[in-house]
Amino acid sequence: MENYEAAATRNPSKVTSSRAGSSSPPPISANSSAPPPVIMSPCAACKILRRRCADKCVLAPYFPPTEPAKFTIAHRVFGASNIIKFLQELPESQRADAVSSMVYEASARIRDPVYGCAGAICQLQKQVSELQAQLAKAQAEVVNMQCQQANLVALLYKEMGKSPQPNSPQSVDHFITSPESPEANPCSFFEDNNLSGSLWEPALWT
Repeated sequence: MENYEAAATRNPSKVTSSRAGSSSPPPISANSSAPPPVIMSPCAACKILRRRCADKCVLAPYFPPTEPAKFTIAHRVFGASNIIKFLQELPESQRADAVSSMVYEASARIRDPVYGCAGAICQLQKQVSELQAQLAKAQAEVVNMQCQQANLVALLYKEMGKSPQPNSPQSVDHFITSPESPEANPCSFFEDNNLSGSLWEPALWT
């Protein structure tokens, strides 16, 4: 103890440093769990162009690294500088549609170098015209069949109107109960016969 106090009086800075070292926390071991470093993969555009992909890359949201063919097709027809210029001039809400349009038009241009997208549009318009003609023909056939059906029904009603109608029960009852008809009063038939006989009898005996 006396030695410690003597050393403290001779060199007090060492004593304070030794106390601070003894009270400091233990160093963190290398085996402790630490978050793995995040490795940002460059977008397909920067990867194909072989340049560093910045944090605010204009092409990164629309050309992910998993779809390199998408940028390759557009770059082959329009070029990277023109694509970047087009996207910068548009608001962010329209950039995705613009990229899809450029990729489609570039694909059509690669398939048909002469007409490109216009050739595909003409082909689709031709198909639409053919389908419209087929639809109009089908509708005309339906109208024709409906007219034929209406004419057939009218003819059937006309034939039924010309055919003789059977006697109704009311007319039969009237025929039976009428006093003027000899069938309704058979006695009148015999009376008429007797009367006619009495008129002819004197002529027979003379």
